[in-house]
Amino acid sequence: MLAKLTAKAKKCSSIDHDLFSKYLVKRGLRDIDGRGVLVGLTEIGDVHSYIIDENEIIPVPGRLMYRGIDINDIVQGFLADNRFGFEETCYLLLFGELPDINELEDFKKLLAAYQNLPDDFARDMILKMPSKDMMNVLARSVLALYSFDEKADDTSIENVLTQCLRLIACFPSLAVYGYQAFSHYHGKNSLYLHSPRPELSIAENILYMLRPDSSYTKLEAKLLDLALVLHAEHGGGNNSSFATHVLTSSGTDTYSVIAAALGSLKGPRHGGANIKVVQMFEDMKRQVKDWDDGAAIEAYLSRLVNHQAFDRAGMIYGIGHAVYSISDPRAVLLREQVAKLAREKGIDDEFQLYLKVEKLAPQVIAKNRKMYKGVSANVDFYSGFIYRMLDIPLELYTPLFAIARIVGWSAHRIEEIVNAGKIIRPAYKSVSRRREYTAIMAR
Repeated sequence: MLAKLTAKAKKCSSIDHDLFSKYLVKRGLRDIDGRGVLVGLTEIGDVHSYIIDENEIIPVPGRLMYRGIDINDIVQGFLADNRFGFEETCYLLLFGELPDINELEDFKKLLAAYQNLPDDFARDMILKMPSKDMMNVLARSVLALYSFDEKADDTSIENVLTQCLRLIACFPSLAVYGYQAFSHYHGKNSLYLHSPRPELSIAENILYMLRPDSSYTKLEAKLLDLALVLHAEHGGGNNSSFATHVLTSSGTDTYSVIAAALGSLKGPRHGGANIKVVQMFEDMKRQVKDWDDGAAIEAYLSRLVNHQAFDRAGMIYGIGHAVYSISDPRAVLLREQVAKLAREKGIDDEFQLYLKVEKLAPQVIAKNRKMYKGVSANVDFYSGFIYRMLDIPLELYTPLFAIARIVGWSAHRIEEIVNAGKIIRPAYKSVSRRREYTAIMAR
């Protein structure tokens, strides 16, 4: 019965692909050359990858701006001071300006005050219902927190800001505790629940809570902090941030909005690519015995794009981006720093393999595919490598993305409320043929 109904559902849902071209439908809200269809305005983040000269698109090295400030300048600023940068980045994205020393310290204290979960929440909502998927844990926990908020449906800016700050502060605990419950109940490992420490940065607290002995090096924490900074925002057009705008425009509550954004990020086309990168490299290391053999690496990459290796999806994971062509600034910044951690961990040879693949992959793709724009390594190419060096389990890769991106979601939610006008409702054209109703005995 179910198989028959499945076939019917599939048949009635299939639309002739030629109709999308006929009616000029922008699939994915993007033009064929990769340019996004303009559906909104934002002052939060900007992704820049080309210039237009005499009506011709000219690709340029990618740029990412947070509130008008180049991400390179933000990163170089806190790295030069030997500071953690994620909290400063949170402040910038939420409030539109860089904090001074006192403002930053006060903001850190405010986040620290919001770190603790409600009494018995970890036991009742996480430990009693362990899940094999941490994004499910996050979404379920966020919706459950609605019940602990006496002003859950209040959409005033002050209340929404308070709700967002509380979620930003407690996301690390929700994710790490969810993993510890999974590891204990499904992996039969010892259960460790370390409470976050108010004097630590968010990156430090993640490592402190995750590891049984709570130990970590300064370099490890700095690399994780950098990854959080680079994932915090990416313009209003990415899938989860757009979902945030769409749901916020309906007037719904913060918890429903963030749960929907988490559902979007859970999708493998959005948040899970760095897992695929790590798994792809593990397969590559088994297939390519000599990591210095460029021809062997190129041959493996060719098999990937021709659906003959790894998962046979035809993808070189971590290469290519919907917007960037010449370079992804996030990947460039990570590459500069990941070399240090690879040396500390004694796996510089593997880092060199990543560099070779980054160089060869665009050439292989160009030989085998028709491309409308260039491709380069994206942020996922190196972020998964960093997480693996930090001994972070695969189950937490996408939740780490969420821990960072909730800052951008929060800023976009507030921006949508402040500029609220109409509910977001794009147009769909029906292409079904007209049919007459048939009486049940005549069917």
